[in-house]
Amino acid sequence: MDLTIFFFMTTVLSAIVSLTIFFENRDPAKTVSWLLVMVFLPGIGFFIYLLFGENLRKGKIKKTKAKVAQYLMSSDIKGMVSLQRLTMHQKYALKEDLVFSNRKHAIKKKVMQLILNSERAPFTLNNDVKIFTEGVEKFNEMMKDIENAKDYVHLEYFIVKDSEIGRRLRELLIKKAKEGVKIRFLYDDIGSFRLFFHRDFLQGLKDAGVEVRPFIQAHFPYFHRKFNYRNHRKICIIDGEIGYLGGLNIGDEYVHKNPKFGFWRDTHLRIEGESVYMLQIIFLIDYHIGSDKKVIGERLFPPIKYKGDSIIQIVSSGPDNQYESIYNAYFSSISQARKTVYIQTPYFIPDDALLTALKTAILSGVDVRIMFPSFPDHKMVYHASLSYLEEILKIGGRVFLYEKGFIHSKTILIDSEIASVGTANMDIRSFMINFEVNAFIYDTMTIKKLYNIFDMDMKDSRELFYDEIIKKPLRTRFMESLARLFSPIL
Repeated sequence: MDLTIFFFMTTVLSAIVSLTIFFENRDPAKTVSWLLVMVFLPGIGFFIYLLFGENLRKGKIKKTKAKVAQYLMSSDIKGMVSLQRLTMHQKYALKEDLVFSNRKHAIKKKVMQLILNSERAPFTLNNDVKIFTEGVEKFNEMMKDIENAKDYVHLEYFIVKDSEIGRRLRELLIKKAKEGVKIRFLYDDIGSFRLFFHRDFLQGLKDAGVEVRPFIQAHFPYFHRKFNYRNHRKICIIDGEIGYLGGLNIGDEYVHKNPKFGFWRDTHLRIEGESVYMLQIIFLIDYHIGSDKKVIGERLFPPIKYKGDSIIQIVSSGPDNQYESIYNAYFSSISQARKTVYIQTPYFIPDDALLTALKTAILSGVDVRIMFPSFPDHKMVYHASLSYLEEILKIGGRVFLYEKGFIHSKTILIDSEIASVGTANMDIRSFMINFEVNAFIYDTMTIKKLYNIFDMDMKDSRELFYDEIIKKPLRTRFMESLARLFSPIL
C-alpha cells in the first residue's frame, strides 16, 4: 500500500476515533489526553488507542459481568457461601455499633460500610496475618505450604516468567499434581507475554495434569480488545485454608536477582482464616472467566477453627465492577484522616479528586508521607509521578525516595486505624482499569506492624525536599510536564 494512502486512512480513522472519544463522555482529563494523542500523533494515535483506549465496559466486560452474576447466583456458589445475607447482617451490626462501640473508630466503620455497600465484601474477624517484606521468605513459605497441600492449590499471577524461581515453583507444582493434588494456575496473557517464547514452561505443567489458563486470552487480530484490561492480581490459595496476596509476581527480580533493581522491596501477606474464603471466591470467578469452567466441591470452603483476631476485608476491583471499590475506600480513608496518611507505591498518578483529598489532608495538619522509588522501572510513569509529588511537597507533604533497591510495595496506612495491602498501585490504571485485589485490615496489632515496617524503610530512604525539586533542569521539568499531560491514559 502506498504510504500516502496509508497515512490518509489512518488519519481519517484517528478523526473518527476522536469523535467517538468525545461522545463517550468519559472523564474530561482522559478525553483531553486521548484527543491530544490523536492530534500530535496522527495515524499512530489510532493504533495506540486500539491497544490502550477502547472502552470495554460497554461491551465484552458487560457480558463478563453478566456471566459472573449468573455463576454467583447458581447453586454451586450460593449454597456454599451466602454473601448477601452476611453483608446485610454486617451492615446492621455496623449501623447499631455492635462491632465498634467507641466513636474513635468512626473511620473504620465508614470504610467498612462503604466496601459492604459497593462491593458486597464482608469483613471477617477470625484471621492470622503474616507480613513479608521481600520475596525470598515469601516464596520459601508459600512453597512449604504447597508442599503440604492435600487437596488443591489455586494460583493467579499477573507476571509469570520462565526464571529460576519460576522453574522451582513449576517443578513443585508438577510433583504435587503427580501426587494427586489438583492444581489450577491462572496467569495474565499480556503480563506473562514472555511465556509465548518459552512454551515448554507451560507445556510441562499441562503434561503433568495442571490446569493452566490465561485470563481473557488475547488472540490476534482482536488482541487489542483485551490488551488494556489486565489481571494484576497475585493470589495463591492452599486447600481453602491458607491464602497469599500482595505485590510479588513470579520472576527472579522479585527475589533480588536482577542487577538493574538489586534488592526488591515489596509487601505480601499470608493469611490463615476466614478471609481466605473471599480470596477463593475471587479466584473461582476469575477462573470461570478464563476457562468457562465452574469449579465446585473439593472442600472449597472448609470449616475454619480459630486462627487469630485480625479483622480483614478482601476487596476486588476491575472494569467488570459497578464501582471502583479500592479507589473509593482510599478516597474515603484519606478524606477522613486526622493524624497520618502513609503511602508506599511504585507509581503515583492520582486523579484530581484523590490528589485534592491528599492536599486537603496536608493543609488540615495531617502527616502525609509518600514513599517512592529513587529510580524508575517505567520512565514515562516515573516522570509523571514526580510532577504530582512536587505538588505534595509544595504544600507541606513529605516524600521519601527508597534507596536500598526498588520499592514495589502497595501499602496505605491511615491514623493507626486502617491499613491496606494488595496489588493496586496509587495510579489511575490500577483504580479504574486493571483487575486488582487488596486486603483492608482493621486490627491494631497488624496495623502497628505495618507502621513499624514503614519506619524501618525510612532508614533506607532519603527525604526529597521542595527546594531540591524546583532546581531541576528545564529539560527534566519539560519531560515531567509532558508525561503528566498523558498521565490519565498511562
